[in-house]
Amino acid sequence: MIEIGEFSIFIAFAVSIYAVIVSIMGTRRKRRELLASAENAAYIVSALVTVASGALMYAFVTRDFSIEYVYAYSSRDLPMFYTISAFWGGQKGSLLLWELLLSIFGSIVLLQNRHKNRKLIPYVIFTLMVINTFFIGLMIFSSNPFERLPSIPGDGRGLNPLLQNPGMIFHPPLLYLGYVGFTIPFAFAIGSLMCKELSDTWIKTTRGWTISSWFFLSLGNLSGAWWAYRVLGWGGYWAWDPVENASFMPWLVGTAYLHSVMIQEKKDMLKVWNMFLIVLTFILTIFGTFITRSGLIQSVHAFDETTLGYYFLGFLCITILFSAVLILDRLPMLKSKNELDSFISRESSFLFNNLILVGIAFATFWGTILPVISEAVRGVKITVSAPFYNKVNLPFGLLLLFLTGICPLIAWRKASLKNLRKNFLKPFIISILGGVILLLLPSTFYLSPLTFPFHLSSFTFRLPNMAWISFTLSIFVITTIISEFYKGTMVRKEMTGENRFKSLFMLISRNKRRYGGYIIHTGVVLMFIGITGSYFTTEVEKTLKIGESISIMDYRLTYDDIKENTPNPSKHELIATLSVEKNGKKIWTARPEKELFVNWEEQPSTIVDIRSSLKEDLYVILGGFQEDSTAFFKVIVNPLVKWLWIGGIIISVGTLIVMWPDRKVS
Repeated sequence: MIEIGEFSIFIAFAVSIYAVIVSIMGTRRKRRELLASAENAAYIVSALVTVASGALMYAFVTRDFSIEYVYAYSSRDLPMFYTISAFWGGQKGSLLLWELLLSIFGSIVLLQNRHKNRKLIPYVIFTLMVINTFFIGLMIFSSNPFERLPSIPGDGRGLNPLLQNPGMIFHPPLLYLGYVGFTIPFAFAIGSLMCKELSDTWIKTTRGWTISSWFFLSLGNLSGAWWAYRVLGWGGYWAWDPVENASFMPWLVGTAYLHSVMIQEKKDMLKVWNMFLIVLTFILTIFGTFITRSGLIQSVHAFDETTLGYYFLGFLCITILFSAVLILDRLPMLKSKNELDSFISRESSFLFNNLILVGIAFATFWGTILPVISEAVRGVKITVSAPFYNKVNLPFGLLLLFLTGICPLIAWRKASLKNLRKNFLKPFIISILGGVILLLLPSTFYLSPLTFPFHLSSFTFRLPNMAWISFTLSIFVITTIISEFYKGTMVRKEMTGENRFKSLFMLISRNKRRYGGYIIHTGVVLMFIGITGSYFTTEVEKTLKIGESISIMDYRLTYDDIKENTPNPSKHELIATLSVEKNGKKIWTARPEKELFVNWEEQPSTIVDIRSSLKEDLYVILGGFQEDSTAFFKVIVNPLVKWLWIGGIIISVGTLIVMWPDRKVS
């Protein structure tokens, strides 16, 4: 099987190069047989890469430790669940997974367009096969997943303890589905530029690919946050780690693109902007892969090998240069027929929304690369941590939340005073009343001191803080969304005589794109509420002897016991037990753990224990221990975190509604 897998990779590389050459020759010479041959070559590449992937998976399942990659990421006592996920646990396997998805997606695109877009498809094949050639070439010349060891060891090193988590099955594949999925609209955009077919045909053709890619990338980011929260044991879900940023940036720009293409479809505007956004989205997926594999940044997510960084940097530069030249050359053809009629319109609100998303992406990009630039220029590595991102992106985020309520409801072209009053007066009043009610709660929660010093004295005022603004804006957006659902349901009920529940269901099913979008926005608001809860996080650290207690807010945790467990020869567990009381009443028993693996003694794994509710999470960490059973604990109360995950689920539901195909009418 090793020989079959390796041979398949080599043949796939040759066939992909053939497809690149023949697709261009067939286009220039207008020979259909050459174009058909290029399409067939794309199918063959997909089949060969699938065979290679199957061979590597077979090597993992059969514990073939003669392969260096299998030895490095699996062992005989590794459960099959994690043995399968070890396929993409390292650099070599992740590249093969990327190429597998890319080649399969390319084949699906060709099947979908067998009888349409025939002028565009040869250029799409060219673009996709260039990218295929690059990734296959990486595996041949730099990271061969079938590289053999000089001798066959009796057992493998095993999978990194941090990766032995259910999140390992879902998180990387979801990210790759999003990353690779955005290659398809990028290929169509480049193809349309190359063949000068610059209508919105390519946008409509790739709409499903764009939405599904955004969906998977959203799930990938969310599952990564959940994984970090449950496993890494630091008490949070997003640390602005460079590799977290790497997946966040294309999501931001992809979100901007999703909103922007609606303007081009409806108003034939923003053609250049849309080209820029989809190209930038693809470039950021490659940039994310570059910083993960270049060794330029330090991260718990980064791969150890660094040689691939040069290849990715070269490919990144070529892609940027080629795309920029194409767009600049086609600028006269990309001129929009219509222009903005007013700043107070849906078109302008969508544009502002896009600028904010790109602004957040740029701020995140700058914070990610600044340490590298400072070290290269000054020889001093500047540390950019979470406070920088929070301070810079927080105002952008609040403005984005506000526009989430404005964009869908404001009128096209130019909003009149009557339109603004009709759509926003009630939500505005309700949000102000909600904000006032929040201020009546304990002032330490929603008011922050602002002191003005003078020569002899100082005056201190207390102003609403960012958390209050976020919650008030959330009330505003939720009210606008509920209002839209209510008005639409009532209108349909009056027209059809249906009951309210059926009217609501039919309203959504007949207008999936619009109302599915509202559901997505609802999920976004709930995530903002969950994120805002982090403003009120409380934590306590303490070293305890058995029988001693630690108090935090209304909770009291008593350290009862600590036990050792050895579930298998390579794994050692230390489990602490704490009785948890709230207001004097026992409500829970916490069991945080430390895991130590024989082959990974330098990297113990922290297993936190969490009691979660809609109000708050009680987060218990076993930080360290001594032979006399003295243990160090960190206890955190994280308010409203559950709303982050609920919001993510609602976003997923809304996206599925948008993606759901319309019923065919016979």
